[in-house]
Amino acid sequence: MVREPAVAGAFYDARAATLAAEVDAWLSAGAAPAPALGVLVPHAGYVYSGAVAGATFARVAVPPRAIVLGPNHTGLGHAGAALWPGGAWRTPLGTVPVDPELTAALAAAPGVEGDRLAHLREHSLEVEVPFLQRARPDVAIAALCLGPLSFAECEALGTAVAAAARAAGALVVASSDMSHYLPAAEARRRDRRALDRLLALDAEGLYEVVRREGITMCGIVPATVMLVAARALGATGAELVRYAHSGEVSGDEDAVVGYAGVVVR
Repeated sequence: MVREPAVAGAFYDARAATLAAEVDAWLSAGAAPAPALGVLVPHAGYVYSGAVAGATFARVAVPPRAIVLGPNHTGLGHAGAALWPGGAWRTPLGTVPVDPELTAALAAAPGVEGDRLAHLREHSLEVEVPFLQRARPDVAIAALCLGPLSFAECEALGTAVAAAARAAGALVVASSDMSHYLPAAEARRRDRRALDRLLALDAEGLYEVVRREGITMCGIVPATVMLVAARALGATGAELVRYAHSGEVSGDEDAVVGYAGVVVR
């Protein structure tokens, strides 16, 4: 089964040539790409967060396979870890195959269920795919849509993701926005608290500070799973590539959404 794009023409341009040119411009604006274990990238409309996502992917030599982790905003499908079971994903730029071996490895992980419904209308994973396509035209993916997991569940899943990524040489992509609908200064302050833990490679600390302080980071579960996986893969450091918020585009700094791009190596 091919997953058709759900938010083309809304979150990003539905015209292939325009979309390719926009993504390419962001990818070409960064430093030279280098191998990485994981990334944190935002998933808002490209007008708001595309530059942050692009600058982050630009720093990464994307390998032939990627595991994409995103939060379940719709509430549809399996409430835990919903795995797209096979086929391909289509964007205006073409189709991306779902890697069968990588998907099979993830299907054996604790709490993972094959489930298309969770993915059909979810934007958080879809908006990352055009960046992967332009950075690595032959890329194949595995896709996990994640509900509210405990830290212990994140840790178990992250360990399994690391094993699958190690065997496949895959990049782990965590999709998340940061604070939602706060004044810009407060969003930045709260986001700094979360990012400090992420940059310290402290998965449990990240999870706990977000929960304890009510930081509205929608992809805390994908970010935690990615960080657990990266640590298991031998990560030694993380870099904040860029931070921005929606008010820089809209002009409204009273209620912004924060966006961060992080590379873990």
